[in-house]
Amino acid sequence: MRALTITTNPDWKSALRTAGHRAEAGLNSDEYQGETLNFETPGAFFSRLTERRWQLLDALLGSGKVGVRELARRLGRDVKRVHEDAAALVELGLIEKDERGALNCPFENIHVDMVMGSSRKVA
Repeated sequence: MRALTITTNPDWKSALRTAGHRAEAGLNSDEYQGETLNFETPGAFFSRLTERRWQLLDALLGSGKVGVRELARRLGRDVKRVHEDAAALVELGLIEKDERGALNCPFENIHVDMVMGSSRKVA
């Protein structure tokens, strides 16, 4: 069972270190620690993971391998647009595409951990 946590952290080096510590803990304990995908800002998150891409991802969760045409039919969308959105999700590592072009989501669950706070300093 693979699990993904999506975070927003402007300090990408810190996010990378945290992921490294989790991976090291997993190696030491021989237990899967899950995976993390970080975006530097909420804007970056929402620009890459649009509503339609979330719908596509939701349709693939637990569905096994699905062809692009079948996925477009299930979503009631144009095949070309589904293909474009799928390519963006493959690039992010949220879905996988096999050698025949079938898509699948390798994660059993996806958790979004987004925190916003003031970065302005008051004098």
